[in-house]
Amino acid sequence: MSTPPPAWLRGCGTALITPFTADRALDENALRLLVRFQIQEGIDFLVPGGTTGETPTLSVAEHARVVAITVEEARRAPRRVAVLAGAGGNHTAHVIDLAHRLAEAGADGLLSVSPYYNKPNPAGLVAHYTAITQAVPLPLVVYNVPGRTGSNITPATLALLARIPGVVGVKEASGNILQMAEILAALPGFRVLSGDDALTLPLLALGGHGLISVASNEIPRAMADLVRHGLQGDFAAARELHFKYLDLMQANFIESNPIPVKAALARMGLCQEVYRLPLEPLAEASRRQLEKALEKAGLI
Repeated sequence: MSTPPPAWLRGCGTALITPFTADRALDENALRLLVRFQIQEGIDFLVPGGTTGETPTLSVAEHARVVAITVEEARRAPRRVAVLAGAGGNHTAHVIDLAHRLAEAGADGLLSVSPYYNKPNPAGLVAHYTAITQAVPLPLVVYNVPGRTGSNITPATLALLARIPGVVGVKEASGNILQMAEILAALPGFRVLSGDDALTLPLLALGGHGLISVASNEIPRAMADLVRHGLQGDFAAARELHFKYLDLMQANFIESNPIPVKAALARMGLCQEVYRLPLEPLAEASRRQLEKALEKAGLI
């Protein structure tokens, strides 16, 4: 590992949705209210501008505005919360341009998904992340999500990326707990964060450092508490929260993220249920399952 991770990169961070108005414009007021809700409920850090934020449909200006609003609210709050801004893509020069914009907006770090579709080899990944960190000197977390990118960052490749100055951690959403264990064994001190709510507890038991959560959009206090209990070794308390909200964690992925979680937040009165194409609202059978999970969680 080349660069020590920042102290704030630990615990539970929320992969924030991006709320839209009825005409599909950015809903800045709803975003501010969502960020305030997160901070008031004790979330450890915030992650705007990721997949959950519908960033494939945001312009660069909108993406930067989402991060700027999040930073403004995080700095205004009585309790300062760090902002890990999403800055990923499959065109390195475009990612660097976006990363510059997010740094100017005040981001504390960057979360950068591995390039999708063009699927570079390990040497290409090293060159890609080296170019980003050299251009924008912020702590960078690699995001491994094979289900979205079409390729997996293996532990051996991640060990190469961890040598790059500025690369401080990984959001691991491979769904492979053995792979996560291999990363933790091979890279002591490197931050390993779960990218799957339902796999957070086993990752913490292996020595993982936290979670970037979808469910914490709906239940920030509960997910932050689950992670804190796990980090403190109180696995009985963490397990209780895990099973209490497991149905909700699963319902959030009954269709492509962020369709279910945005529907849930709309049902809770926190945003409008508006998406940008090609996303469309939940099918009725999925909506019924989500409603049951929300009722069980005591959210409606």
